[in-house]
Amino acid sequence: MRSRGRVVQVLVGSLLAAGMTAVVSPPASAATVPTGFTDALVADVDNPTAIAFTADGRMLVTQQAGRLRVRTAAGSLLSTPALDLAGRLCTNSERGLLGVAVDPDPATRAIYLFYTARGTSSSCPTSQGANPAGAPTNRVSRFVLRDDNTVDPASETVLLDGIYSSAGNHNAGDLHVGKDGYLYVTTGDSGCDYAGDSGCAGVNDSSRDRHTLNGKVLRVERTTGAPAPGNPFLGTGTASCRLAPVAAGTICRETYAWGLRNPFRFAFDPDAAGTVFHVNDVGQNSWEEIDLGTAGADYGWPVREGHCAQTGSPTNCGPALPAGMTDPIHDYTRSTGCGSITGGAFVPNGVWPAAYEDGYLFADYVCGRIMMLNGGTRTDLATGLGGAVHLEFGPYAGSQALYYTTYANGGEIRRIAYTGTANRPPTAVVTASPASGVAPLTTTLDGSGSSDPDGGALTYLWSFGDGTADATTTTPTVAHTYAAGSWTATLQVRDAAGATSSPVTVRISSGNTAPVATITSPAADATFSVGQTIQLSGSATDAQDGTLPGSGLSWTVIRVHDAHTHPFLGPVTGTGTTFTAPGPEDLAAAANSYLRVSLTATDSQGVSTTVTRDLQPRKVAVTLATSPAGRTLTVNGETVTGPTTVTSWAGFDLQLGVPAQSDAQGVPYVFDRWSDGSTAATRTWTTPTSATTLTASLSPSQGVGLRGTYFDNSDLTGTSVTRVDPTIDFRWGTGAPVAGIGADTFSVRWTGSIVPRYSQTYTFSTTSDDGVRLWVNGTLVINQWSNHAERVDTGRIALRAGQAVPIRLEYFDGLRSATIRLRWSSSSQAQEIVPASRLRPGS
Repeated sequence: MRSRGRVVQVLVGSLLAAGMTAVVSPPASAATVPTGFTDALVADVDNPTAIAFTADGRMLVTQQAGRLRVRTAAGSLLSTPALDLAGRLCTNSERGLLGVAVDPDPATRAIYLFYTARGTSSSCPTSQGANPAGAPTNRVSRFVLRDDNTVDPASETVLLDGIYSSAGNHNAGDLHVGKDGYLYVTTGDSGCDYAGDSGCAGVNDSSRDRHTLNGKVLRVERTTGAPAPGNPFLGTGTASCRLAPVAAGTICRETYAWGLRNPFRFAFDPDAAGTVFHVNDVGQNSWEEIDLGTAGADYGWPVREGHCAQTGSPTNCGPALPAGMTDPIHDYTRSTGCGSITGGAFVPNGVWPAAYEDGYLFADYVCGRIMMLNGGTRTDLATGLGGAVHLEFGPYAGSQALYYTTYANGGEIRRIAYTGTANRPPTAVVTASPASGVAPLTTTLDGSGSSDPDGGALTYLWSFGDGTADATTTTPTVAHTYAAGSWTATLQVRDAAGATSSPVTVRISSGNTAPVATITSPAADATFSVGQTIQLSGSATDAQDGTLPGSGLSWTVIRVHDAHTHPFLGPVTGTGTTFTAPGPEDLAAAANSYLRVSLTATDSQGVSTTVTRDLQPRKVAVTLATSPAGRTLTVNGETVTGPTTVTSWAGFDLQLGVPAQSDAQGVPYVFDRWSDGSTAATRTWTTPTSATTLTASLSPSQGVGLRGTYFDNSDLTGTSVTRVDPTIDFRWGTGAPVAGIGADTFSVRWTGSIVPRYSQTYTFSTTSDDGVRLWVNGTLVINQWSNHAERVDTGRIALRAGQAVPIRLEYFDGLRSATIRLRWSSSSQAQEIVPASRLRPGS
């Protein structure tokens, strides 16, 4: 039976005048499913993130706030959580208790949980830059579920830890045991780069860092978390990262596949001969993708999105993609209103009709659909879901049905089952208006939201719950007068074939009025900057209870982006709390996103009022210009032509770059400086509080290579000769480097710019005899300014594809042998002499 535990009252007039809106969740209604299927409510659960089934038919449900719930095989949702990790977790943004899996061996009674473990800071910080001090990390642990449906917290064995959650989102967080007996886990790129050297959203390259567990599919031993035998990266240059990242340049042995953005959910094929699975990776601005889980695969993020280079446009696939990256088996754009792929499940053989055999089901949170991919064709299975999060087939009526979680209506577990040609039962929905007030209270009970999937007429069966006679009507509303007290009215609906719905209930509180809630902070007209500390404070009064205590107040904050929402904070109990204002999901979301603050006040009789206040960001028009006009820039990974005006938020970091470019006549242009004095071609720029114009100056340049000035002394002084060298690959031995310069005690300074192929961390390598110094984008990455025999030195720096950055290489020779060579490499590029095509000599 569906029953909400409190009466929710809607109070509008005075609240609108105070800049607040009173709200109430709409009653649940069934999704639209094909003929022969039903969609039914299974249980009400706040913010359900994932579900899993035990061998004996129990359903385990994770709640984002940190509680693990059990629904018995008989269908009863236990009120006491099996485990409550709320005190250990961070649940702000998209953090929390995110995934659950069950060990395939019932004798172990083992379960696995993915959660965001609180760090040393109680504020659960987020950051646009490097991983903040005291930040939480994502963790995977093994627990034991006892026979009494409880979990002993002391039974925890930490399997994986130290997985960054820098910005609070893109945690992924799914886990399953494969047919091969190993535990598989998906992790996200943490929203912003933990190292602070690339940025957020589309420029965040943390998933390409092989020495961390972010942006990966992981495969480990399910008892210890050790790397599974047969993993693709176990040889020289690898190490275990299961509890923390290792040294840069090392590859994590736990990695099964990599190059993922936010692989939120994945699913195994139960009927495959081996371990076959699909990964649902949430896209940035253009493509949602489904990937075939493949050992060693690089799915390419952020170099690519879907089957294209990451261009920000679904109609422009951009340049040729690097070799060795793996295409998705399916991707789709946002043109139909969808935009965030979530849960996935394979249809088990024999459970549904033949048309569904071999089908892969996947949900989209934004458009509220479950779709099916079969033979390369995508069709809708269910619409109007309100945002499904997780899909899982589980036991039902001697067979199996599809269960899904949704945040709609406060949180629900629902079930889609095949019924065939049999008459399908209707669904009842009931509301009461008013649901509280002075006694005696006349209320209208309304079942007009009820429906019959076969389109038949409904009969309404009312039980008023106060000892008066039940009523049967053919109309969906009925008025009833209640004496003082708290009462529960029940509605069932019956279709023309005699099938009756499950009962639903609504509470009525006669003689008790709803509390009046007031948000005092933020103010009605308040705006915020990214990174600002926001104070929430409020109060509530009640005609019967007086001033409500803090225990009767609850706060939530959600991100509103266009027509969909994302959880951000809460529920938090008390008269107030604070949080750090986030940035938008990405730059594209800045124009139509904001925060919605909700305060719910509940009196001693369970009657509650929710008021909301929309908190708008301080939007700033940023004009990105070039001199001369018409040159190209990049902003957060998107290419724009100057001047272009974008909407940003005050305090939001923009990743700016000046790519290599030529005019219509083929004349290359080289970056000089920004109008604020910066000479970094690639930079992080924080949006100010008011509209501004930032201009990049470029100048025409001819040729490729670097401009080398050769000096007759070893300290970069004396007689000089200048020329353009296509590459730096010299073994002069005991000879002179250039006519007019002596064979010993000379020096060279090469200057210009370098244009990387990929948005990755590059390793620069010099081979020198004698001294060498190398600056890239203003950073000294190699410094061996001394006499020495031939040696190799390296330095690392993150670069953005196509963006020219300054480079300066200085070298001196002492006596006899003279050698200088400049190489580079990245995760997608083998080591090579830096080619002339990637060098610009400047002026």
